[in-house]
Amino acid sequence: MNQARVLDYFAEAALNGPGRIVPDYGVEFTGLTVHETGEHPVEVRVNDHGTERTIRAKYVAGCDGARSGVREAIGRKHVGVMAAHAWGVMDALVNTDFPDWRIKCAINAEAGNILHIPREGGYLSRMYIDLGEVAEGDNHQVRSTPLETVIRRANEILHPYAIDVKEVAWHSVYEVGHRVTDGFDDALDADRHPRVFLTGDACHTHSAKAGQGMNVSMQDGFNLGWKLGHVLTGRAPQELLSTYAAERRPVAQQLIDFDREWSSLMARKPEEISDPQDLATYYLATAEFPSGFMTQYGPSMIIDGSSRQELAAGFPLGKRFKSAEVTRVGDGNVVHLGHHAKADGRWRVYAFADADAVKLSSWAESVEPLFARYTPKDGDVDAVFDVKAIYQQRFDEREFTDAPALFRPQTGPYGLTDWEKIYSAAPTVWCHDDIFEARELSRDGVVVVVRPDQYVAAILPLDDVDELAAFFEGNLLPAS
Repeated sequence: MNQARVLDYFAEAALNGPGRIVPDYGVEFTGLTVHETGEHPVEVRVNDHGTERTIRAKYVAGCDGARSGVREAIGRKHVGVMAAHAWGVMDALVNTDFPDWRIKCAINAEAGNILHIPREGGYLSRMYIDLGEVAEGDNHQVRSTPLETVIRRANEILHPYAIDVKEVAWHSVYEVGHRVTDGFDDALDADRHPRVFLTGDACHTHSAKAGQGMNVSMQDGFNLGWKLGHVLTGRAPQELLSTYAAERRPVAQQLIDFDREWSSLMARKPEEISDPQDLATYYLATAEFPSGFMTQYGPSMIIDGSSRQELAAGFPLGKRFKSAEVTRVGDGNVVHLGHHAKADGRWRVYAFADADAVKLSSWAESVEPLFARYTPKDGDVDAVFDVKAIYQQRFDEREFTDAPALFRPQTGPYGLTDWEKIYSAAPTVWCHDDIFEARELSRDGVVVVVRPDQYVAAILPLDDVDELAAFFEGNLLPAS
């Protein structure tokens, strides 16, 4: 889905959400100071439509782009180089005799290269147009290249085809830069808890041709967001916030490495291409990265390094939970297990039953006090942990009311039973896959713990409740 529509959906969701949020683009960040003491130690100065204001905050997230003022204020530096190669980019409405105009194309010609991406509406298209090497000492003058020059270059590359540009909705000229900030928060001292964080282009910049700018930035935000939520509501200790930079900076470096290789492949001349399928082959071979599934976080307070990976080989520890179809016992509907998870800050605990479900029943009884320890007394019993059971039998061989009470919580203002926490794995006419087979799960049963941002955090046997308790003791605080 293209970025313009994603931003529209975000704006719509923000407006219709509880906060009724409408972005105000007339507020300019002018500086900040982090004080050593105080409940709101970060002092942020802004120019609000011509009026100077000061805001005091517990934490600040700098999502203010490649020229980030927040980054400068906390003393962080962009590390890396600008490539000596320029590209023009435009969103245009055109008439053309190029036959593949509505197909994504990587075009290599003697005159240069174009990455062409059809956009929404059936007419708009984006073109990344090779402007060639940047002269030494250019001092970014190439960024002033006129639109007419960019269009002329596009026609030179496309020859013998041509484009007749009717309107350009947006255009820019940029030099490819590959840079990562030397730190993603203000904790210059390892003993100090971070208060200010950087996300997106404020901490990593690269070319736009792989379509990863928005995607990786949203992953930054999701990673930081649930952790801030946990700390601000007293659910987790401040140490949790240090895992943001520890997890996301390696991903940013991986992005830079990926984009550098992708940009080099895009900028080749025809005589340098031995196989016309090279570009497609590379993109398909690395498909997990642009789709967001290659990221794998290492052991930490929220990734259990002692997990039993062999019990669930298809759910790699530290990677995104890879969904599969199951049948809901309550109504016989086939659903994707992972698609039921919402971005609500809860931990998901998937309990995959042993063959006769004896271990599962014992596990459910043993963990109730553990989960209750972290659940607010005035909250629903599943306010912190969304616990689901997946049985090995067919859905019509299980009785919903026979399942342990843990999987049949009564929640909400009326205390109604939640019928959507018990599932069946055995294939049926409607569900052809068995999740135990598809994700290589132990038939002796296994517990898979998934973080609020949908990354696998722990894999444990059904009969090891102590290890589960030790894991949550390391990252959560008892409910007050």
